[in-house]
Amino acid sequence: MKALYSTEVTVTGGRNGHVKSDNGVLDIEVRLPKAMGGANDDYTNPEQLFAAGYAACFDSALNLVVKQSGTKTGETTVTAKVSIGPNDDGGFVLAVTLAVNIPRLDIEQAKELVEKAHQVCPYSNATRGNIEVDLIVTNN
Repeated sequence: MKALYSTEVTVTGGRNGHVKSDNGVLDIEVRLPKAMGGANDDYTNPEQLFAAGYAACFDSALNLVVKQSGTKTGETTVTAKVSIGPNDDGGFVLAVTLAVNIPRLDIEQAKELVEKAHQVCPYSNATRGNIEVDLIVTNN
């Protein structure tokens, strides 16, 4: 692969630690969420960071395919729900639901564009066949 961009993020302390990007823009504490035994939900966690990255990347891929199609829409939105749970091997697995809204478009055309974006998005390509990703498409 010829890289268009690379970045580095360093974590110390794992799920109860500190995250810092090489440029210092991302510089946050992460904590285990309350549902997984943490003290509270006052901090971000790896699943939220993954959801933010996936939603932003998918919306960019969607805007690219919308532009390439010449279709006129309203502003698109993508909400990513990331869940974590145990697998059969004693480890953990993620699942994602992407709720995608493309206003002012026929629902079938919206679904077609979302499927194309799912083929373009690097997060979708990285997760394909590895985790369950459900797509929910609306047009309001």
